[in-house]
Amino acid sequence: MNLTIKDIAQMAGVSPGTVSKVINNYEGISDKTKKQVMDVINQKGYEPNFSARTLATKRSNLIGLIYAGKINVEMTHPYFNEVISAFKKNIGLLGYDIIMFSNERFQMGQGSYLARCRHFQVDGCIVIAGEEVEEAIYDVAKEGIPCIGIDIELKGPKSSYIMTDNVDLSRKVVEFFYLHSVRKIGYIGGKWDSAISRYRKQGFYEAMHQFGLELREEWIEYGDFHEESGYEAMKKILQCKEHPEAVFATSDLMALGALRAIKEEGLNVPQDIQIVGCDDIVACRYSEPKLTTVKQDKEKFGKLSAYMLNDLINGETQLKPVLIDSELMIRESCGTKRVDRR
Repeated sequence: MNLTIKDIAQMAGVSPGTVSKVINNYEGISDKTKKQVMDVINQKGYEPNFSARTLATKRSNLIGLIYAGKINVEMTHPYFNEVISAFKKNIGLLGYDIIMFSNERFQMGQGSYLARCRHFQVDGCIVIAGEEVEEAIYDVAKEGIPCIGIDIELKGPKSSYIMTDNVDLSRKVVEFFYLHSVRKIGYIGGKWDSAISRYRKQGFYEAMHQFGLELREEWIEYGDFHEESGYEAMKKILQCKEHPEAVFATSDLMALGALRAIKEEGLNVPQDIQIVGCDDIVACRYSEPKLTTVKQDKEKFGKLSAYMLNDLINGETQLKPVLIDSELMIRESCGTKRVDRR
């Protein structure tokens, strides 16, 4: 038996419009009425005709998830995965499903994000960006598809973005070292010209100048935000005749790689060299020693991006970019008495 919305409405004792609002997760319906309708839907095994709904509302209730940039090809970076987990939860509560667009074809110089967005009739996109971002990403935003960027500056007519205040993030680290009488500081940054790499480097350089600290070029190296690159970068720094007292690695994975390189050299953290990472991934709390890091509020990133994207889809075009504050989490790798136990 092919049931219709009218049938469900009659069985639940409500109007067809109310049933439609419940199915589409609209606001303004009481919990009692929602339960009343959903009980009938579940009992009868009713499945909404999403194709018909799309034609009627001109909405697919689909969000395109784009992992852009080389760093995300394998989707292994824990920071971005935690952000997406929070986004998925919140966008689902707003009534949307997610379709993920692979960027594998772009690594071979093929494909079009814009064409795929149109093919699947997505209502909007969330773009998670790393290093070496494809130019095709920006076409989606420029064409007016509602988009929210995470750590990528999207500037289309229906776009906005969210990122940590990365200049201030680096300043916090340098200031912390300065206040603990550390003057010789090394830096392992992002290799490519992404927004987060550029701003974190800017913040580091500005803070070093602000506090009158010497920038030693031989103590500045670059990686790809993953562990192996941090390991290789730290090995180069350790080849210098004089070692820094501390190193700021702009991702926790690079910091963990640097930690391994220091240990292999027969040196100790924090007695010989202090280490600070960035992202506050779970592994920081289980490394030896526990890693001091800069925490970015991943739950806030996910929730804000979901609500902002929903507003853009619903015609709100005055959303400004959002910069989120960060927090320094002091643990054992800096040798201070105040240790975060999380």
